Amino acid sequence: MLSLFQLLAGLLTVTATFAWLNHRVLRLPDSIGLLVMGLGASLTLIAIEIVFPDTHLYATLATGLQQIDFYEAVMHGMLAFLLFAGALHVDFGRLRRRAPVVGAFATLGVALSSLIIAAGLWLGTEALGMPIGFAWSLVFGALIAPTDPVAVLSTLRSVNVPEKLETDMTGEALFNDGVAVVLFTITLQMAAGSEGASRFAHIAQMLVLEAGGGALLGLATGYVAYRAMRAIDDYSIEVMISLALVTATYALADAFHMSGPIAVVVAGVLIGNRGVACAMSDRTRRYIFGFWTLVDDILNAVLFLLIGLEVLVLNFNPAMAWVGLIAVPLVLVGRFISVAVSVSLLARWQSFAKGTLAVLTWGGVRGGISVALALSLTGTPARSPLLAATYAVVLFTILVQGLTLGWVVRKTAVVQEGGPRGGPSDG
Repeated sequence: MLSLFQLLAGLLTVTATFAWLNHRVLRLPDSIGLLVMGLGASLTLIAIEIVFPDTHLYATLATGLQQIDFYEAVMHGMLAFLLFAGALHVDFGRLRRRAPVVGAFATLGVALSSLIIAAGLWLGTEALGMPIGFAWSLVFGALIAPTDPVAVLSTLRSVNVPEKLETDMTGEALFNDGVAVVLFTITLQMAAGSEGASRFAHIAQMLVLEAGGGALLGLATGYVAYRAMRAIDDYSIEVMISLALVTATYALADAFHMSGPIAVVVAGVLIGNRGVACAMSDRTRRYIFGFWTLVDDILNAVLFLLIGLEVLVLNFNPAMAWVGLIAVPLVLVGRFISVAVSVSLLARWQSFAKGTLAVLTWGGVRGGISVALALSLTGTPARSPLLAATYAVVLFTILVQGLTLGWVVRKTAVVQEGGPRGGPSDG
């Protein structure tokens, strides 16, 4: 059994080594390159185990990886820091102007997409003779419908997206995971037969308490941190305040059963806008943004590597490959319809950048949050097919959609490489 320090040392060493190799050899976007190398290493070790069954390398590494609780590491560890780091860079003025659009995508879009995916998976698995109940199909729809903020923000870095469309994608990705976690909790309670889980009042109460309460908590803790930063001018203390803000806000949200993701996003937007404008010197601003950029890069690298390495311990049943093949087009169709409906409903009041439907559909990348939620499922026969479907969708969206999103943007949003970020504004 490895100690925590040994486990972290090994993970960081592998991450740094693979990042260097990707930079020198593969030259893929950093996060995608690490996922590819982690997946490749996993498949290589599995092949070695098959050819040389007496080797202990695979078993040793798999045992070490099993010590990492992926759900806890992502949902109660990395996610808070990654969301805060992403929210720091959000322009509140642009976000406020696009609030109806972001709100519709993050709520109506997630709910509609979840329902479409659930219905398709239920019917598809029935046709294959390996049925998944509708209740568990709804659980899958809830965990896979939202775009992953970590994966989306990582992909956006290398793509020249029009400003309006970038705001829509970023805002949706940062806020829809909080809504999705609430939906996941509700659908999981329904699937497990929890009393009262299907009552409308119960659902409304959870949405208001978790989403609304999380936003108010983030606003309150963010304001306290902002006032503390404004009272001093010492970059090292202000960096510590930002760290305390993230950890305390997420911990309080957990304690009061509120949405931690929404809370840290709201706090991050407040510090990244009001804090930068009124509470930080130029020197402090450089240090805070430099620190959180570094945190974001390191945790992104570790997370995407872990997604690739998880193949070592998931023990997929080959018979479940058909469920994954059904899930990938289903998720694309669900995403397309939910975006199209949201855009159609808002088109009379809001303008959209050219190519919005194509880019938002193809840019709906899933990542660590979906995998973490799927791994949290225990004690049900549906776990194996749902996990296989989740992993298939995550790999497809990151490796295929993530790598080709730039091409889709150039073809549909007509943004010239190196040109102005604004691009054509309406369409």
